[in-house]
Amino acid sequence: YNLEILEKIFCMYHTQPNITQHNKHNTTQAMTSSVVDYENLLNMSMTDANPSSRSGMQPRWQRKKTQVASAGHGIMRQPLSSYNHQSTHRGSAISGGGDRFIPNRAYMDIEKSAHALRSSSSSSFSTPATNDDNAANINANLSDNANDDMANISTVSDAHKEEYRAALSSSILGTDPSSSRILSFKDKAPAPRGDTVNNLKMLYSASGPAAVNKNQASKHVQRQIPSLPSRILDAPDLLDDYYLNLLSWNDSNVIAVALSQTVYLWNAGNGEIQELCTLEGGSDTYVSSVSWVQEGGSHIAIGTSAGTTQLWDVQASKQLRSMDGHTERVGALSWNRHILSSGGRDSIVVNHDVRMSRHNVATLSGHSQEVCGLAWSPDGMTLASGGNDNKLCLWDNATSSTSTPRHTLTDHQAAVKALAWSPHERNLLATGGGTADRCIKFWNGRTGALLNSIDTESQVCALQWNPYERELLSSHGFARNQLCLWKYPTMTKIKELDGHTSRVLHMACSPDGSTVVSAAADETLRFWNVFAPPAKAGGKRGAFDAHGSRSTSKKLSRTMQIR
Repeated sequence: YNLEILEKIFCMYHTQPNITQHNKHNTTQAMTSSVVDYENLLNMSMTDANPSSRSGMQPRWQRKKTQVASAGHGIMRQPLSSYNHQSTHRGSAISGGGDRFIPNRAYMDIEKSAHALRSSSSSSFSTPATNDDNAANINANLSDNANDDMANISTVSDAHKEEYRAALSSSILGTDPSSSRILSFKDKAPAPRGDTVNNLKMLYSASGPAAVNKNQASKHVQRQIPSLPSRILDAPDLLDDYYLNLLSWNDSNVIAVALSQTVYLWNAGNGEIQELCTLEGGSDTYVSSVSWVQEGGSHIAIGTSAGTTQLWDVQASKQLRSMDGHTERVGALSWNRHILSSGGRDSIVVNHDVRMSRHNVATLSGHSQEVCGLAWSPDGMTLASGGNDNKLCLWDNATSSTSTPRHTLTDHQAAVKALAWSPHERNLLATGGGTADRCIKFWNGRTGALLNSIDTESQVCALQWNPYERELLSSHGFARNQLCLWKYPTMTKIKELDGHTSRVLHMACSPDGSTVVSAAADETLRFWNVFAPPAKAGGKRGAFDAHGSRSTSKKLSRTMQIR
């Protein structure tokens, strides 16, 4: 009908070119009526009132509603079910492409599952429909099979979900579902080497101050241990060198500390400061070690970077002698009555008899690198030496230059600088290792047997025994720069003392045994009332009243500068 109107209009304009004026007027009226009829036709075709304009294809929502009703009248999809009820009606439109598949990733492989579905789909639709009757039969069979499968899946899923999962996984993958994982790291990472240093591990595994259980610590000590230092001294130009020993405290209550080229003396009783000596030379010249004589307190040994060992009379402020024997710096000193042992970067230990003009009585060669720790046993029978070669050597007191160490112990994995003999148990030696070792080890100095070892999780710089109880104080470096008090032999941590901002390189104990001074790379000296005699466990007296000249509280709280 529409085409007839359009043809009529076209003929009026093109088939009668030579019409009269009267005919032209009639033609215009006819065209006007035709255009009006055409517009009315268009308006009617845009509405649902015209049944001829409706399509024979049903809307999608009607088709979905019909499909759901014919498939099972409201059957819902079950969890873990990969069956799709739309495949029954859409299967004829798919040519070998498979249907949508929603897998359970913990039990199935996507590629294998898709391949299996495509294979079964291809075999199901491999026979073409020759006529409408065959196609109707195939669709009917598929609908019946789908309904049966849906009922079976629903039953299996509700009754035996785990068995259904296992059966589904084994039939598709051919593997046990319990051992099937998407991300499975079967090969473990190789173990690190023994000397590997992981600074991040030390940093993030270090326990904070709050990690110490106060209730547990109170079971091991009956005294109150202050958490803050009683005094802080400024020590500018203190060298940040792990292999040096720059602090010593004598029985006259005088502390000697080496700051670059100068040795200073500080009287803990009255706070007086004395500059003992300054080495001459360039910027490469410095004091590398200091050590007071055991008895008397008026003589001090000073090791230099030039390899000499000087002996000074403090009361007279005079150098008594200079002893050679080393070709490089002297980093460690230890006294045994009149015998002074010195260890140097040249890897040897020299025993000097300060009473004799020919002072060199023995040269001990047991290390291959710098000797950074020396300590004589309290009975004077054994000398312990630690080196940068990770060795601990034990020497007899009657050792000559041709002798070998009684024991050479190689259990440490880093430089052995911290050495401390126990005042409570004979032949008990505590040693501490550097950054790559981080362990405190206990030895039998007579047999060389390793008694115990504990990992402190940080560099061990110095060790100091409590002269009154079986306790050990250790100073550490990265990452906390703290002091730790341990209960021996259980090695239970009693107290942690924080305050230093750089590694605590040196420690020394007061003559009364109650106070420990620590020197760190932050160029400060801090005094800690960490030890106490049994009779003074509840008191507040410290090393500063050893000679009856305790400073006032105001002086204790202020910071003093050595120079």
